[in-house]
Amino acid sequence: MNTDSISAADIALFLQENPDFLQEHADVFAGLRVPHPHEARAISLGERQILTLRNKAKDLEWRLSTLVHNAAANEKISKSLHAWCARMLAERDAALLPSHVVQSLGSLFELPGIALRLWDVPGLGEGDYTQGVDNLVKDFAAALAQPYCGPLRGQQVASWLAAPPASLAIVALRAPGSQTPFGLLVLGSDDAHRFTEDMGTAFLDTLGELAGAALSRLRAAA
Repeated sequence: MNTDSISAADIALFLQENPDFLQEHADVFAGLRVPHPHEARAISLGERQILTLRNKAKDLEWRLSTLVHNAAANEKISKSLHAWCARMLAERDAALLPSHVVQSLGSLFELPGIALRLWDVPGLGEGDYTQGVDNLVKDFAAALAQPYCGPLRGQQVASWLAAPPASLAIVALRAPGSQTPFGLLVLGSDDAHRFTEDMGTAFLDTLGELAGAALSRLRAAA
């Protein structure tokens, strides 16, 4: 085998299969000069390894910082959700729950636009929370297997908000154990990145389950 037939892969494989070679020829490796990754000069192999380790350390530090930030955000959301649920449980008058849901969500999660519509709720008379509900809305809710998150795309239910949102989330409300929705919760934001199509919906699923369970009291009331 001549030098022309030896590839970089052959050298790498040889070093992997012969780890003692590095120890037996340490002086050779100590004198090697390799290109600097960011400058037009050569550095020793040891310096290059240090730079590589520093870059890895920076990457790990960034990932750790991201995890800490996400953990803090999730903890804040969890506490807000707990406080919201506690307020609903403490409400004795079921007829006040719709306004309570909307107002509490707005203050706890700093959302400028929230709309709630309900149907087939004997315990709730005609009013703001039953207006604008037609068969198209009911069909839309029935087809909403999971919350919608994303930009405004002319959804009919977005008209329930005071102003067109930059992004919104739409959650179907169902009674515990039921697959038939009896309401829709619409959350609007003026931040286009607040609700995105690639975001997880676990929090919104929980929000919908809690709101559906609380508001189902109105369905049992005559």
